[in-house]
Amino acid sequence: MTSVRILLSGDHRQCDDHYVAIERAIVSRQWDEAAHLFELFRSAMHAHFDAEESILFPAFELRTGMRMGPTQVMRNEHAQMRELIDSASGAIAAHDAEDYSGVSETLLIMMQQHNMKEENVLYPMCDQNLSEGSDALLDSIARALRAPES
Repeated sequence: MTSVRILLSGDHRQCDDHYVAIERAIVSRQWDEAAHLFELFRSAMHAHFDAEESILFPAFELRTGMRMGPTQVMRNEHAQMRELIDSASGAIAAHDAEDYSGVSETLLIMMQQHNMKEENVLYPMCDQNLSEGSDALLDSIARALRAPES
């Protein structure tokens, strides 16, 4: 049986892989490829955020009663990362490697710190508190991660 931590940490790695591919394309000045890869990254990140915010966090909050705790911190960070993703997209559209570099460095640091908090604190808390009925929860999350962004 899988867990919230395993499922969503694996999704973090997939998003990271997209991110690395974008960096390579930009260094090579392959702007069309970078734009295509960035849209894959954006879609994956938004699906990840949406799965957490619409499925995982509400289930955790309902079970624990913690609505202003770690899930609220994660939501705030998601909002900040969405803004950085939009800024990075604009830099790619403008073929501005310097602007992209600055935004992407900030985004990378934020993603790394965010992922560490989720993987080492929130996901284990979710696994501990949501073990009952976790198969259905994990199936819902997995489906949301695969769903195309609407």
